[in-house]
Amino acid sequence: MDVPEDLRYSPDHEWVRVEAGQVRMGITDYAQDALGDIVFVQVPSVGTAVTVGSSLSEVESTKSVSEVYAPVTGTVVEVNDDLGDTPERLNEDPYGSGWICVIDPADPKELDRLLDAQGYRGLIDG
Repeated sequence: MDVPEDLRYSPDHEWVRVEAGQVRMGITDYAQDALGDIVFVQVPSVGTAVTVGSSLSEVESTKSVSEVYAPVTGTVVEVNDDLGDTPERLNEDPYGSGWICVIDPADPKELDRLLDAQGYRGLIDG
């Protein structure tokens, strides 16, 4: 499984990249692999207020429908609308063109609770 060192991870298998104080997020390589072929992604709306641990998106695969959870509390400021036409990007490039949304965090200290790459590897290998 690909677990980039420069990202942070939630126990729910979301990744986070901090960019200019905002948080770009998506699902991990582990999550997309477990889901199988992704056929639909429901992205949140810009302006949606999210709470850490609450559902913000839904991903449908040939195997199941899964919730995607907010890794931090804040407001959605950007979404990857391209996923509507090309949901397979979550499978092909989960850490690049398969990102789901950008959140403006209410409390940047929440990021400290997320796992680093080593901690996430321990979770998925455990």
